[in-house]
Amino acid sequence: MSLRINLNDRSSHLKLAPHSLTKPSAFLRCGILTNVERYKLLSPEIQVGFHTAPYLEAHFPALDKAIDVNARIIPSPDFIRALNALNPSEYLSYNGTILATYGEANNEVTYTGTPIIQVINRWDLFKLNGQVLALDFDLMTSNQKSQTLPSTCTLIGNPDLLFIEEGAMVQAATLNVTSGPIYIGANSEIMEGSLIRGPFALCENAQIKMGAKIYGATTIGPHCKVGGEINNVIFESYSNKSHDGFLGNGYISSWCNIGADTNASNLMNNYGIVDVHDYETGKTTSSGEQFVGLHMGDHSKCGINTMFNTGTALGVGCNVYGPGFFKKHIPSFSFGEPTRLFPYRVDKALEGIESMMSRRGKTLSEGELHILRYIHTNRESF
Repeated sequence: MSLRINLNDRSSHLKLAPHSLTKPSAFLRCGILTNVERYKLLSPEIQVGFHTAPYLEAHFPALDKAIDVNARIIPSPDFIRALNALNPSEYLSYNGTILATYGEANNEVTYTGTPIIQVINRWDLFKLNGQVLALDFDLMTSNQKSQTLPSTCTLIGNPDLLFIEEGAMVQAATLNVTSGPIYIGANSEIMEGSLIRGPFALCENAQIKMGAKIYGATTIGPHCKVGGEINNVIFESYSNKSHDGFLGNGYISSWCNIGADTNASNLMNNYGIVDVHDYETGKTTSSGEQFVGLHMGDHSKCGINTMFNTGTALGVGCNVYGPGFFKKHIPSFSFGEPTRLFPYRVDKALEGIESMMSRRGKTLSEGELHILRYIHTNRESF
């Protein structure tokens, strides 16, 4: 019988907002993969359901008679084995944290495998990206053969830390793997003049524009187009930053567009600890981190020359532009510039979203429309 699990993020869903506002946290990218993709790769027969925020559950249902698993855990082969060995009425624990429960669990089983990696806050996504990317690199390239790096390119470091999938194109680029591996996904492209340091992942059908400067640990998700200067940022999927401008220590969700020469601060002028918006309380709190950049929710866009403060959280479905710095929390479905920010009309917002998606041959499902309308109605909380 195949393993059946429900990935549970009910108690932590808003800790990963704004990225988790439109989907369970198991669909967020860290390393090369999302957790849903990682489970499928580690255990191809696995069946995955979700225990998540109530407004998402109709679109992301739970499975019956399944093991309840902490969605923030990055699964490993040892963790999959431990889940397979779990019996009804048992729960799996590690250093005082419950990792999984099977039914009305009252019998403890202690996890003894490789150390557990857990994403707790949204900034952990980029903080852990290098560590998780290296694990994904080993998982995805084991016993596989890389394509040959073209002679027009320069490789610095161990060739074993570079892997190029079938159909990828790389020309006249400099790749440095001395700080971590570089993975280049199927049918992706790195244009000439690009400078890339690992750890780095370019997922399938993604594109790096000419002359890009990218520092690790960075992940460019599927179907993204990225240029300019980037340092330790995750792009989820179908998002664009095609032009110059700087992003550092952040996360860009899906279907976002970042205008030319947009810059997002990742370090305060006084080198202090960055305060951020807490989606659980609606208040400002300390991140405990010195480096926190832009976190942008799904379907959000910014115009040319936009400037974002250190640690800015931009919600879902926003369209912002204009001179000056925005506040560090921009609620979902906001429209306008720093001094004149308005609620974005839902029909206009959805029109823009559909227009962007249609260029990639995609459209919103009824479930996605329901979720976006719910977020719009409750935008002040998101």
